[in-house]
Amino acid sequence: MSVRVLRAADRTPVPWKNRGGLTREVAAAPDGADRFDWRVSLADVTADGPFSVFPGIDRTLTVVEGPGMDLVVGGEHHIVDEPLWPHDFPGDRPTDGFLLGGPVVNLNVMYRRGRTRAETAVVCGTVRLMAPPGGAVLALSLDDGAVLDGTGTRTGATDARPDGTELRLDRYDAVLAEGASPGVLRTMGQAVVVTFSDV
Repeated sequence: MSVRVLRAADRTPVPWKNRGGLTREVAAAPDGADRFDWRVSLADVTADGPFSVFPGIDRTLTVVEGPGMDLVVGGEHHIVDEPLWPHDFPGDRPTDGFLLGGPVVNLNVMYRRGRTRAETAVVCGTVRLMAPPGGAVLALSLDDGAVLDGTGTRTGATDARPDGTELRLDRYDAVLAEGASPGVLRTMGQAVVVTFSDV
């Protein structure tokens, strides 16, 4: 089992090519690869503009802060104005985003079509995190004070804990697990859980 704690404070913001926002990568697999199987990031969107085109990639966008966006995907309008509601769209169709009432923060999940499947859910309260066989699970806390109750030694973690101890996750901190369950996540509010599996 491999578990990593991914602290929000350790992420480096990278400007978009069109200067319409900033992206902070949470995690990707393979790690550091240009041709990823999946990638999760947080984006600060401060202006209207086009989205980058990603051939062969499907996407899930979840607004975690702000009033929402009008996504125009291949000429079709998709009003994403309900916070914490994952919205799927193909990443290889021309897409423009228009802010509905001010800046937003989006959680972006991208995964390679025909190779990886990603399921994104917003959870409240307590949930047991489970990585599927050969896959991974990522949980990102949306509030301070979430606690991960461990079930085993966290190999590869930046905050390793022995059996049975707790690990605190604050806002936008994340935990990534492969090969087994990293434990039970107890949130003070909500968290986004993304499960990745092979097709």
